[in-house]
Amino acid sequence: MKPGKEIVICSSASFYKQVVEVEQELKEMGYKVVIPLTAGKMKRSGDFRVETYKTWFKDPSNYARKMFLTKHHFNKIAKGDAVLVLNYKKNGIEGYIGGAVLCEIALALHLKKKIYILNPIDKSCSYAEEILGMLPIILEGDLSHIKNDGRRNRTKKIGK
Repeated sequence: MKPGKEIVICSSASFYKQVVEVEQELKEMGYKVVIPLTAGKMKRSGDFRVETYKTWFKDPSNYARKMFLTKHHFNKIAKGDAVLVLNYKKNGIEGYIGGAVLCEIALALHLKKKIYILNPIDKSCSYAEEILGMLPIILEGDLSHIKNDGRRNRTKKIGK
């Protein structure tokens, strides 16, 4: 994908500190970058503790906030040129992709957006088949592969 295009980053909230780092790296590569609203809030406050922001676990009435955040990010995906999924190790799972990010990937597929996934998907992921069936471009941990659309890495690997 050529520089100047807009990449929307998707990830677990646990990775939002990395989201901010990757945002800067992609900007330096010449891309426009959109990050989740909460990642932006964490960046401004310096507080990357997920429990500070996921208030709906303690107060279910706050699920309306989660719905707002989900719809807002869906709208950003619709306007962007591609999504980049940041999937690192979480809960002992390499290349973790949670349910919300799975929904974002499916939306990107439906809207005919390019789908990049930073790291291979762990074979223990119960929906690895669904993710791979959306033909994402697996970047093997190397953001520079975005420039050539990761041609060598299209869904060829599942993680360990």
